Amino acid sequence: MDGDMSAPEDDPDLPDLLNAVTAQASRVVVGQEETIKLLIVALACRGHVLLRGVPGVAKTLLARVLASTIDVEMRRVQFTPDMLPSDLTGTMVLRGHELVFRPGPVFTNVLLADEINRTPPKTQAALLEAMQETQVTIDGQSHLLDKPFFVVATQNPIEYEGTYPLPEAQLDRFLLQIDVGYPSVEDERRMLALERDGVDPVGLNDIRAVVRRGQLDRIVNDVASTSISDEVAGYAIGLVRRTRELPSVALGASPRAAVHLATAAKGMARAHGRAFVTPDDIADVAVPVLAHRLVMTPDAELDRFGARDATRTALGDVPVPR
Repeated sequence: MDGDMSAPEDDPDLPDLLNAVTAQASRVVVGQEETIKLLIVALACRGHVLLRGVPGVAKTLLARVLASTIDVEMRRVQFTPDMLPSDLTGTMVLRGHELVFRPGPVFTNVLLADEINRTPPKTQAALLEAMQETQVTIDGQSHLLDKPFFVVATQNPIEYEGTYPLPEAQLDRFLLQIDVGYPSVEDERRMLALERDGVDPVGLNDIRAVVRRGQLDRIVNDVASTSISDEVAGYAIGLVRRTRELPSVALGASPRAAVHLATAAKGMARAHGRAFVTPDDIADVAVPVLAHRLVMTPDAELDRFGARDATRTALGDVPVPR
């Protein structure tokens, strides 16, 4: 990493970090401020993110920029149908007369899992253990991962040939699913106006780290200490339980979803400079936290009533505490 840390201040809080990362990212990414905000919130919550969108909307670039703005190590793995669990986690190799462990790319701080749905279930299961337990198991022996450990996975929602749908258990481990869409006309004009070296933005190599690992640890602790009242916690629980009651939903959000919803809302509160959660914080993160955990009924799918629609319906049905 660049030795010249352009941190916003010696001891930044989450809004400082968000502003600094957004300023760095604006050199190469246009019109994705909300996505960057949610990525930073997930990082501060020690959660994982699934970026879902068609090719060419800067999913991989966003992850690269985020990792470059933090003083941590990043590795990128291109998931393929022939990928083995050991290609991700590592393997035992013979050195001299002794078997030693050679770590795989999962031993990093930010893991960019490109096209995660292109790898078979066995490899997905290896990543699932890493995401949930912050460790991997090789030949019956556990190996702990460094902290922070942050998975940013990408998925193309359109292409199905040669893909393996992510199981519900793995989707439930992602704190957020962020749908990355097409830019507006104005953003696309700004994108074309960026100075380029061939097809790559010139500013990509100039992205600097703006926060140290110790500063990130303090921000994580701030998020964890954010207060949430009984009424607001009840609102989060009400939303989760409502998804289980909707006739369009075959499988509603899990109890883990309620924990993730409250945690993400704490991160959103800190992003707004507050040490307490409001109902608006819950509503702001409800769709990216809950929608990917819902399984819709066949009738709802035929009617093109999706999980995001069901989550918004739950938001409209549950009374907001005042």
